[in-house]
Amino acid sequence: MTGPSTQPTAHPTAPTTTPPATPTTTPPATQTTTPPFIQTTTQPTARPGTQTDAVIEGVRAMIRDGRLVAGARLPVEKDLAASLAVSRGSLREGVRALVALGILETRQGDGTYVTSLEPHRVLGSVNVLADLPASAHDVHLAAVRRALEVEAVGLAAARASEAQLERMAHVLTEVEAVLARDSSPSEGDGGVDGDGDGDGIAERRVKAAVAADSEFHRLVAEASGNAPLAALIDHLVGQTFRARVWRGLNEAGATGLAHAEHRAILAALVAHNPERARLRMGGHLAGVEEYLEQHPGH
Repeated sequence: MTGPSTQPTAHPTAPTTTPPATPTTTPPATQTTTPPFIQTTTQPTARPGTQTDAVIEGVRAMIRDGRLVAGARLPVEKDLAASLAVSRGSLREGVRALVALGILETRQGDGTYVTSLEPHRVLGSVNVLADLPASAHDVHLAAVRRALEVEAVGLAAARASEAQLERMAHVLTEVEAVLARDSSPSEGDGGVDGDGDGDGIAERRVKAAVAADSEFHRLVAEASGNAPLAALIDHLVGQTFRARVWRGLNEAGATGLAHAEHRAILAALVAHNPERARLRMGGHLAGVEEYLEQHPGH
């Protein structure tokens, strides 16, 4: 008889332990230290335009994000050219353009600096545009002026001090003195003054009235309390000077009408009525636009 078979006893297999992988340490990449004044937060993207354009936009961006502030000295030429990815020649051209725009200034033997960035300096290029010969752009610039001055007079109606209102009134009184002068037949359009210099007395009077007109608009803009807005208006007012003189000489009653409209604007300012002041100013400057549309080139 055969005995029971004996089965081998199975022993549990010990689990295989895999040793933890040794982390591989990668040495940090060597970085080139960039001066803080030319570090960028984003990679520059390609854009159309010349290298000079890239310089102008690059420096403006540095001012916008605070890497360059008013009165700051520009980085050395080599570093700045490298950060903007332009040649040194293009950098110099761009710097010259920014100097012309009133954004930068060069100091003999001391480098290039950011200007004070005050509105009257930075907006100088607008003044150059205003002084160009009359063109098709005159009407468009007059429309921009109207939009700005309507806003400025509304602010002035709320903010103008008694002293500012008195100065405006004084300017208009001076205009009335000019308009009240009697003109003899020999002093009409194209007349000659006693010195025989060919400058008509009527023209001189109209120019004096228009100059006072410009001063009135400057005072209103100043009373807005917004310096950049006032600077823009100050530059744009000059753009219509020639047209207003021409209109005063060739359109009967034009100077007197403008003065009456100024008086209405001042009355709204004295009453501290912003809405009425805006309406008066808008109507007044709409007349200037209409004249420029009807008489291009003046």
